[in-house]
Amino acid sequence: MNSTSKEKYLKIALIAFGVIFMLVYPIGIVWPSGWVWHGGGGQYYLQMIAGVYAVLGVFLIMAARNPSDHKSLISFTIWSSLVHAAIMGAQALGDNHEHGHLIGDVPALILVAAVLWFLSPSTVKQQA
Repeated sequence: MNSTSKEKYLKIALIAFGVIFMLVYPIGIVWPSGWVWHGGGGQYYLQMIAGVYAVLGVFLIMAARNPSDHKSLISFTIWSSLVHAAIMGAQALGDNHEHGHLIGDVPALILVAAVLWFLSPSTVKQQA
């Protein structure tokens, strides 16, 4: 895949992930076992994390206009997604009530990181 087509797909991925991040709250309402911690009783947590991801989603959509100007945001999204997935995965493995996250938000964040890493310009990969 050449750099022009990679940038095209990166722009699409940034918009798609941005929109999905903005939808964390409704996704958590529809599929709580895969997205809401504390057995669905953690509404304060869901609202907090949904707010953080909604803001990140808006910035990812804005970054899609010119990804090369937003390398640090893309790198942050890759690394924070991996760290978040690793912590959640470890916690979900240790708590029988949270196993749904192993097929919900944990693989979703790994997918976000993998796709953005693959499509990112090489300078972002050097930062990562």
